[in-house]
Amino acid sequence: MRLRTLLADDALGLRLLHGAGRLEARVRGVMTTDLRDPSRYLHGGELVLTGLAWWRGPQDSEPFVRVLSRAGVTALAAGEAELGSVPDDLAAACARHGLPLFAVAQEVAFAEITERVVRRISGHRAGDLAAVVDRHRRLMAAGPGGGGPQGVLDLLGAELDLPAWLLSATGRVIAGSGRVPLPGAVAAELAAHRMTAALAGRPGPYRVPSAAGDGSGYALFPVPGDARGRAAALTGRQLVVRADGGEWPDERRDLLAGVAELIAAEHDRHEASRTVRRRLAREIVRLLRDGAVPAEVAARLRVAGPVLGHSLADPRWQVVVARVEGVDGGGAGDEEADAGGGVAAALLEELLTAPGGTEPALVAGAPPDGGAVALVPLPALPGEGAALRAESVLAPVRGVLSAGLRDGGRLTLGVSAPVGTAGGLRGALEEARHAQRVAAAGNGAVRGAGHDELASHVLLLPFVPEEVRLAFTARLLDPLRAYDRRHRARLIPTLEAFLAADGSWTRCAAHLHLHVNTLRYRIGRIEALTGRDLNRLEDKLDFLLALRLSR
Repeated sequence: MRLRTLLADDALGLRLLHGAGRLEARVRGVMTTDLRDPSRYLHGGELVLTGLAWWRGPQDSEPFVRVLSRAGVTALAAGEAELGSVPDDLAAACARHGLPLFAVAQEVAFAEITERVVRRISGHRAGDLAAVVDRHRRLMAAGPGGGGPQGVLDLLGAELDLPAWLLSATGRVIAGSGRVPLPGAVAAELAAHRMTAALAGRPGPYRVPSAAGDGSGYALFPVPGDARGRAAALTGRQLVVRADGGEWPDERRDLLAGVAELIAAEHDRHEASRTVRRRLAREIVRLLRDGAVPAEVAARLRVAGPVLGHSLADPRWQVVVARVEGVDGGGAGDEEADAGGGVAAALLEELLTAPGGTEPALVAGAPPDGGAVALVPLPALPGEGAALRAESVLAPVRGVLSAGLRDGGRLTLGVSAPVGTAGGLRGALEEARHAQRVAAAGNGAVRGAGHDELASHVLLLPFVPEEVRLAFTARLLDPLRAYDRRHRARLIPTLEAFLAADGSWTRCAAHLHLHVNTLRYRIGRIEALTGRDLNRLEDKLDFLLALRLSR
């Protein structure tokens, strides 16, 4: 059992005096002693109970704690009945040696603590060895009719004292047994770790000694699926257990692998339930692509309401287009989509899923164009709900997805403006496609663009040939980059700030926290290196385009 479990037992009323960072340590035995040197009876991993009869003064604490530390004791619990409280010098000695220290109230008997610890330890050993086959059978029975993944994870928590969570590819918590929720930063780090390991071809389970600085160890069991390579890295789920797992017996490791297989079977059933949604989405996208009359599109949209489970009357719609590049195989259950389209569809379904698990969008692969298309309903009145923005969709998962897209992979996203009629959906689809191409024109593994970027010169950038873009940006920006590397002058950031301030010297200087004379010197250096004049509108526009093309 863990120290955290011991501390959480209200019946024992233990108070933690030192060692909050080591509550995940395991207790493998219990010993009661008042000997000054009990080392001959210690084997490591014990919870030592002492009534402090050995303590005669502050000089006694350090030798006693040193003996326990060298023996590998997990924690010390000191009774308050003898002295009325735990001596400060004992707490200080435990702090020096990194030994967790508990205070045992006068009314709590050591025998009660011993009984509870021994019973828990014995139960774990039986669970790990003699009863593991029976427990596995019960977990199997809990799969289809036992509450799905949540039922299986509840059994893990109740019977094996293992906090466990099921995470989506991007780190969204789908189900969990832990009494304490898995922090979002930890979930994101674990998801990125799995993506990196899967992309490198390392077989699971994976061990993460600690995540996001929480001091806890985790074991990650990939949930089996049909996808392979980068497709598996980007779309696979994982079973997360808060335990190091390095010293687990084979029986327990096999049990958790079996749980992951149960979750995979549950996921297959869930994927089958999406068939109607995906077929409807494909039909609507095909109608839009083929130029069907608005009445026919509207008829399909009316069917979509019950399928999506919303009761919006005459909703507005937004269209989202996604494309994934560099995918080497696998898919997401869409038989019409190629590898990249299948993964793009799976990612869109994940990115547009609400925190509670509801899926408010219709998503389909989009052959022959590749990629995927999502139709997202919005409230009928603009003030009732915010429209989607590309950055709000991508920002929470950019770090995680970048781990699975390194070495040449990319995800680009385009979002249309909301439209209120079926007749406007075809234009919205074209608008989202243009926005996706704008995103693809920039740099970065995960990029998005929205309809607001299509009302400016940025709309033209995706259609400029690559060699022209490279030559144009190199001619204007390479001299500045070289100067910045040699002198650390920050000319590029200064140029960006100057253009963002519309050429205002005072606003730009205030933003950069510079004196205006320093800013004038830098702008003069930019003009001298490039032969351009930043007082001229044409030269300002050239610099702005070069900076946009280089992103």
